[in-house]
Amino acid sequence: MNHEPGAEIHHTDPFAVPAGQRSPVRRLRGRLASPVTLWTAPEPAGLTVSSTLVAEGEPDRLLGLVDPESDLWAAVESAGRFAVTPLGPAHRQLADRFAGLFPSPGGLFATGAWTDTPYGPVPADAGGWAGCRLDSARGYGWGLLVEATIEAVELAGETDPLLHYRGRYRELT
Repeated sequence: MNHEPGAEIHHTDPFAVPAGQRSPVRRLRGRLASPVTLWTAPEPAGLTVSSTLVAEGEPDRLLGLVDPESDLWAAVESAGRFAVTPLGPAHRQLADRFAGLFPSPGGLFATGAWTDTPYGPVPADAGGWAGCRLDSARGYGWGLLVEATIEAVELAGETDPLLHYRGRYRELT
């Protein structure tokens, strides 16, 4: 914390919903640790997604909840394919940028090193990624439940995950 004069405007979030008015379902969701992933499409477009689930089988599948009004969804719907990259602790700023929480002068893909794939660009320093073919999508809660078939998996060295828990990024300790 910076204790310099003028460094802190508020001690608490002035826009936070008062504790007694918070949704119990949202509070429950906040208590479930989620992996932070980056979904990208060939256009290119991208979005930070913390509701990703992989289901092994024949074929292997991937599910996730995305914003139906996002640029990512428009690009996925158009291309019919996308890449999913699990992010690590070093990717906090990248995750915030693609979540719309951090400025991105020049566009989302203007900084950092990227590897082009047929499914969309992926961060060059990622521990791996999956290439997915869109199977279906439907409204689910306030999001869009995206169902896809995993067509390609590229894994590099073992990396620790970046997690989202109670509104913040966390790391395994």
